[in-house]
Amino acid sequence: MPARYPKWMPAVLLIAGGYNLMWGAWTILFPTLSFELSGLNAPGKPLDYPQLWQCIGMIVGVYGIGYACAAIDPVKHWPIVLVGLLGKVFGPVGYVFGVVTGQTRPDAIATIFFNDIIWWVPFFLILRRAYRAYFDEEEFPAADPLPVALENARDAFGISVAELSHRSPVLVVFLRHFGCTYCREATADIATKRTRIEADGTCVVFVHMGTAAEADPFFAKYGLETVSRVADPGAKLYRAFGLRRAGLGTLFGRKSLARYFSAGHGVGRVVGDGTRMDGVFLLRHSAILREFRHVSPADRPDYCELAGGRPNPAPAHSA
Repeated sequence: MPARYPKWMPAVLLIAGGYNLMWGAWTILFPTLSFELSGLNAPGKPLDYPQLWQCIGMIVGVYGIGYACAAIDPVKHWPIVLVGLLGKVFGPVGYVFGVVTGQTRPDAIATIFFNDIIWWVPFFLILRRAYRAYFDEEEFPAADPLPVALENARDAFGISVAELSHRSPVLVVFLRHFGCTYCREATADIATKRTRIEADGTCVVFVHMGTAAEADPFFAKYGLETVSRVADPGAKLYRAFGLRRAGLGTLFGRKSLARYFSAGHGVGRVVGDGTRMDGVFLLRHSAILREFRHVSPADRPDYCELAGGRPNPAPAHSA
């Protein structure tokens, strides 16, 4: 199994932490000298309020403690790195503004370089590694085999999805989250077409990442109080079906934005993993007969077609 992150990442954060602690201590203990040598004051202007400069030193030192904590697991503690990088970007922006307006000496570039600029690349690389780890789902163990996942997944009435699929064909509809306008549209579509879908004995099962208490009022709003639904807050069933997380380019792509207002179902609070993609699967005897894997959250499958007809060996992607 490959390493979660390169060894240089915690080393860089420890060095950054030590640097911040030393720079912060120097500023607190020798405010006048450190302010003058930093070059951040206007030419010829002394330090009028040393307490404010010492306060900045305290903040820098606290960042150092944060970096040292993040070094324990740079990928897990990426928010600390992100906040640090933002500060190291805004600092040079302030420096440029200060030089242009005559409030900062140009020779402060040395302070800006060592405090901010040299950390841009390593901090960015740590954040990129954390981003990739998130979409590679490294925080999860391997997904269960589909038959095992179906046996373990039980609906609100205590029946496993595997058992339901042995009784009759099952149309499993995965929702991203209850606040998603397209998931609300999908639920409304199912409610409208439920009679046609179930005409040949097919059972509809919704899978969501909320709790049962959150699901009950949501489905009641669409008249689906009696529909089978599986609460899967850990996304175990999603992962068993291969429904992965999607990036911002997919979630907020051109198609998703173009259909946003025409969907007409509003938005709400994200419940669960808002980046997890959805899909629709027809099951029989715990095997997938037909499937629709969303390429975009705005995809709108034909649920009646998926529920009936001959098995389709290839994934179908229709708008």
